[in-house]
Amino acid sequence: MSSNGAGGVLLEAKDVRKLFPVRAGLLRRTVAHVHAVDGVDLQVQRGETVGLVGESGCGKSTLGRTLLRLIEPTSGTITFEGRDVTALSRRALKAARRDMQIIFQDSVGSLDPRMRVRDLVGEGLAIHGVPRNERAHRVADVLERVGLGAETLKRYPHQFSGGQRQRIGIARALVLRPKLVVADEPVSALDVSIQSQVLNLLVELKQAFGLTYLFVAHDLAVVGYISDRIAVMYLGKIVEYAAAADLFARPLHPYTQALLSAIPVPEPGRKTSRIVLRGDVPSPVDPPSGCRFRTRCPLAQQICAEQEPPLDPYGDGHLAACHFAGTPIPEPFKHPLGV
Repeated sequence: MSSNGAGGVLLEAKDVRKLFPVRAGLLRRTVAHVHAVDGVDLQVQRGETVGLVGESGCGKSTLGRTLLRLIEPTSGTITFEGRDVTALSRRALKAARRDMQIIFQDSVGSLDPRMRVRDLVGEGLAIHGVPRNERAHRVADVLERVGLGAETLKRYPHQFSGGQRQRIGIARALVLRPKLVVADEPVSALDVSIQSQVLNLLVELKQAFGLTYLFVAHDLAVVGYISDRIAVMYLGKIVEYAAAADLFARPLHPYTQALLSAIPVPEPGRKTSRIVLRGDVPSPVDPPSGCRFRTRCPLAQQICAEQEPPLDPYGDGHLAACHFAGTPIPEPFKHPLGV
């Protein structure tokens, strides 16, 4: 998977897979595997925001954590600034983590309730041996940048609202001045009004710190707002990848078309239609043969069960994995809205 970004490749994944064993019986023998991430290729250019979108359980959060080696990949290569992350020793990986940080979705579970804000935000600096005086200065600076004043330094996580806790999580990720930040659904647990504030903050911080984002979410509207390019995942695989504007204007994969049709249109009285997918998402333990989306796809034919579609180019860096990419969805699969 390639692109024409001007900043050069910062992160590249090739054929990355993550399988989780399913154990059963008294001896806890492995009887199957969950195919959480199954053969993903991805490039992230320096200075851009790549959105990673899909339904819950499609593997997008697992992919984000695997790229940082918070979860060990089963196979494949992950290259960051030309170095193979999967081959780094424990000491080298610790040093590399200064440049690769994550913002977690759960702003409650990711913050130790027994630690004050100054210690939570400064923990990474302490681990990497930053002197105490410099540590205090950088903690105060980054808290101010995320909209939290000096009076928050001595407080505990439970004394903050959900939006404020997420700002603390953002501060923790940025205090080390990383080059890449994986934002793992950072606004999905927040109220809509707070979501826009946090999204705008992330955009401002990207410009201020020269950051590169991998933004994980299940809401295409949110991803479209913040992303330069968008990768759509389904059942462990990327099925479409394009510039954000191109993806919204010219969705080629039927799954992407269905996701886009579910975005509410803020125009009273406007008649739109939603593509209704039939059936349930297959089990990642036993994914379908050929195209994984075929069991729910309104365009599926025999070839879809026999051959897995490759992620082919369709011009302007637009990639799609579908034997019938760009084919309109039949009317029986559309449900009118706004009538």
